[in-house]
Amino acid sequence: MDRPWASSIKCIFLLLKQKLLKELGNRWLPYLTPKDADFHQLWQENYSKLILREASRIPELLHKEVQQAFLTLRKHDCLFQDLVRIKGKNLLTPVSRLLIGNPGYTYKYLNSRLFTVPWPVEGSNIKYTEDEIFAACRAFFKLNDYLHKDTVQALDKLRLIKSEQNEDSTVFGMVPELSKSDLDMGDDMELKKRTTYNLTLLNYMDPQKMSYLKEEPYFGMGKMAVSWHHDENLVERSTVAVYSYSCEAGPEVIDDGEQSLEGRNPAVWHVGLKIAWDIETPGLAVPLHQGDCYLMLDDLNATHQHCVLAGLQPRFSSTHRVAECSVGTLDYIFKRCQLALQNVQDDMEPRTIHLRSLESSVIRQGEEIHNETNAVLCEIRKEGWLVEQKNEIITDLLAWLTTRQELRMEWCMRCQSRIAQNLPEDQRPICWPYWEDDDPEMPLPFDLSNIILELQGQLLKAKP
Repeated sequence: MDRPWASSIKCIFLLLKQKLLKELGNRWLPYLTPKDADFHQLWQENYSKLILREASRIPELLHKEVQQAFLTLRKHDCLFQDLVRIKGKNLLTPVSRLLIGNPGYTYKYLNSRLFTVPWPVEGSNIKYTEDEIFAACRAFFKLNDYLHKDTVQALDKLRLIKSEQNEDSTVFGMVPELSKSDLDMGDDMELKKRTTYNLTLLNYMDPQKMSYLKEEPYFGMGKMAVSWHHDENLVERSTVAVYSYSCEAGPEVIDDGEQSLEGRNPAVWHVGLKIAWDIETPGLAVPLHQGDCYLMLDDLNATHQHCVLAGLQPRFSSTHRVAECSVGTLDYIFKRCQLALQNVQDDMEPRTIHLRSLESSVIRQGEEIHNETNAVLCEIRKEGWLVEQKNEIITDLLAWLTTRQELRMEWCMRCQSRIAQNLPEDQRPICWPYWEDDDPEMPLPFDLSNIILELQGQLLKAKP
């Protein structure tokens, strides 16, 4: 479940989208493709932090290894559609995905958290079930290293261009229009932080096997494989690098009677760009051919939105990211568990738990870290508490228990939804951990409704 502020931001985005569509009415916003005369000027002036690397610029051996890796993972059925939650609905993504990256790392999007299949980083001792899968993960690790180096060079070049533009404007007595953020690329340490990709989200889709794809709503760009969005859960101002591979030979043109005289070629995959919530600046549709790569540098992901426009051929992509993993790794989870256990007092009596401290800050920390102890409940049920102190503890506890209950019920509903039950058995989400409410091995029931009601009743009785 999203934090409250994240839900508020999504509500704002929804309102902005509704307002934008209302303002548009029945007209389309303009957008440009390479066949338009002003395409490159628009790109330079409004989308300069989008960098396209055509396939010919990338080493041939790397192309061969990466493209074979895509096919290997598909052969071994390693890519799956994700069950995500959008606007309160459980939906399957039209794109099949797999997360590969640093061991123990995770990536969260659309209320779903993915765990990496680890790539073979130096010093790790990772066992793979198949040699082919090991080779595939190694190929994406090589691609990751190549894209990191290319991204650093691209940012250095962008910083130089921006600085020269600023100097020229000053020399000729002009007031620079560049904001501080355009020039503030950070020092070398900051640059490394924003470009050291720690995982890649692989995507695969065959548009010919999709019964329905959404139409792009603002510009009339055609069918979308991925709707307009900002990538989530990333280090601030970090670059996203994307390698594109259409895996089967097929048409890149369609019948003359079907192709519009204006707009993008619907047979070719494109990445679409627009300035977020701007209806004045034309959008951009950049064609992606086999082996092309593009970089979304610096703050482009925050200031702009992008979508993926479907072509006719099946397509893979490898989207390399600097995921924000300060609280999203297995190592972090283990350390937090150890911290929580420091407040548990050893007791010779079996199945008895006592806490070292009932200070509000300690309780908050413990409940935030681990959610399955009734020690606090046992303590506050005892006599002798001051009303104010007891109310403070109950109030803190209620907030965590209520959130935990909502998370459990939402996940149970997702696991039991019709769309989940129709998935192949090895792809269905599992409601785990789960226990029956009368399980003597568990200190609290799985369904916390009665506990919450009890605490709410105590809080009401204590009020004057």
